[in-house]
Amino acid sequence: MDRSLAALLRSLKTSQNPEDAARLLPTATNLLSRLSNPLNISLLSSHLLSTDLLYPQPTDLARCRQIFSVFYTAVLRLIEDKRIPSHQPSRSHLSVQAWIRAVVQGADEESPRWRHTLLLGGLLLAVQSREVEELSSHLRNKLEAALVTASNLALQQKHSDPNCELAVVFVLNYTFPILSDYHRSQIQYDLLLPVLIDAVFFSREGLEQGYWLGVIDYDVRQSSEQKFMWSAASASFRRITEIKSKSLVSALGSLSRLTAHAIDSVHDPLLIIHTTVRISTFARNLATSWRQNKLSEIEPMEESQYLDHDTTNKTLPVLLQLLRDTMFAAIIMLRSIMGRLLCDKVLASDINAPGLAIQSIHILRDTYFIAHRFGLTSSSQYIFVDFTAIDVLSRYQAQSENFLESIRPVELGRIPPHPLDRLHDLFFLNTAEHFTLTLSPRLNQDLLFNAAAPYIDPEGDPRLGEIYEAAHSLILAILAAPQNAEVAARNVPFYVETLLRSFPRPLAARQFRLAVKSVVRVAAPPSSIAVGMPLMQAIVMELLRERMSHASEDVLPPSPDLSEASQPPLSQKAVFLLSIIDSLSFLPVPLLEEWLPVTANLLHDIDNPAQKQQCLQRLWDTLSNGEMDVERAAACVAWWTSRGGRELVLFGEHPEDQEYTMSGALQFDSKL
Repeated sequence: MDRSLAALLRSLKTSQNPEDAARLLPTATNLLSRLSNPLNISLLSSHLLSTDLLYPQPTDLARCRQIFSVFYTAVLRLIEDKRIPSHQPSRSHLSVQAWIRAVVQGADEESPRWRHTLLLGGLLLAVQSREVEELSSHLRNKLEAALVTASNLALQQKHSDPNCELAVVFVLNYTFPILSDYHRSQIQYDLLLPVLIDAVFFSREGLEQGYWLGVIDYDVRQSSEQKFMWSAASASFRRITEIKSKSLVSALGSLSRLTAHAIDSVHDPLLIIHTTVRISTFARNLATSWRQNKLSEIEPMEESQYLDHDTTNKTLPVLLQLLRDTMFAAIIMLRSIMGRLLCDKVLASDINAPGLAIQSIHILRDTYFIAHRFGLTSSSQYIFVDFTAIDVLSRYQAQSENFLESIRPVELGRIPPHPLDRLHDLFFLNTAEHFTLTLSPRLNQDLLFNAAAPYIDPEGDPRLGEIYEAAHSLILAILAAPQNAEVAARNVPFYVETLLRSFPRPLAARQFRLAVKSVVRVAAPPSSIAVGMPLMQAIVMELLRERMSHASEDVLPPSPDLSEASQPPLSQKAVFLLSIIDSLSFLPVPLLEEWLPVTANLLHDIDNPAQKQQCLQRLWDTLSNGEMDVERAAACVAWWTSRGGRELVLFGEHPEDQEYTMSGALQFDSKL
């Protein structure tokens, strides 16, 4: 036996504590890479795996990472030695393949299977990173097969050592992308998926159930009369940095993709339900902890006003980055859950489908304070999860009604003072908009309309513009639902008056035009509103014309909506006229023929050339780009060509006392 090897093994055997044993690992790495006797290599590998002092209980991933690095680094050093010619006797004379076979022989029955994954994973990752040409495909396949087998056996025996399954998760997270499709398919995902979920969200090596978010509240102190601080020296911030640097948390991206693949591959569909419930539990813990935090009482746009410089630039960004990564991981997993729900007949059954959809929407609601801050609600993954869950749940009226009752605003008819409650109201309004066709008229009125009512107050806080738009969208959806005829007839007059008073603040021009057009469309024949209130469309148009006659031509402040960024600024008068033009496509033909010349005349009341040109272009688009049906289009063509429409639009109305004579005709005062 090599003297250095004997000394190292003696030191491992006589070590008194885990720290002393861990200090021997760099020596083991160097020695392992230069040994030439296969028996000595196997002996050292076996001792590294079987020495219990190297593996404190419960299993510590930091120590597992060190063992993993021993084999990973030893392979890299051996490969580099082979590629750099040298005659130094200290280097191994074995080929890379022979050396790897000798190391693998050390994974024997003296050590548990979960420790074997550290050896096999380190070897496989190192070989892949250096693309060893002399390594045969047969040996590589044997390494992959051995790793998968060891992982499966370790998962079956996970109760042998506390938290030993975390080591399997750690190794698979690094090696899964380099496994072949065949060997990926051999993993027992029914055993792996519950372990992955618990490791990511609940283990002490992962996100620890999210309770750390509420502990921050103890360290948020008032630094001045108006400012608060969360110090970088506080215990809670150190805790956040520790969690963020953990092996499983720092690799949340790849780990969430591995979990998503496991969700796609499990055979037992009930595990999908279990997974969704576990993610929902974590999300609920996260939302509850955030509410207990003073930071949740501050609107994001007001943080610079109420938080000191160090908090806004040092501590808070670290926390937000951790929350953002957590949200991304949950969405990636939910996307796979929704995919399984659509394809699996057991999950898509009437027994399981509504429950899965409800749990998914609850997860989105509980993490909405993260998604809304970072704009994640517009990402394709988020939209897929949100709309799929809503579509599935909307098939079940009773479950939909119970769900909306469970997330209803804290107090109907009142805007809550807490920012988190207002954010939940925004989520409710955006979600409820998709259920107006499913719910009964009573619930549409008593729950949805009453929940939106306080947010359409024309005198409301202009900072809540996004919630106001969501409330108007919900009310328009309620009015448009065919089963809500009585609800619409009862509320349309009130809503129209509120709508006109809400512009230009808090409603922006885009939302105002959309709302006016929607009301005119809802009131178009043969709707029930048109039957009960046949003059509603004409009244709305007259109100717009009357408001336009008194409106200002001063340019409105720029809207935060990006869709308007390329358009020239508009005045109130121009917006009222554009709303009239937008509504023409929904007027019955007699009313349309009445309003075409009126609209043409109103064009000439706009003094600003740029705004007038924009209104003119919108009128031309309405008449010519297919917005009208055949009957209305025929009326527009007749008006434009033979009833003076073209001249009225381009030149305006002629004075009534102007005389019209045919070319070449004699005047009455002619002497001829």
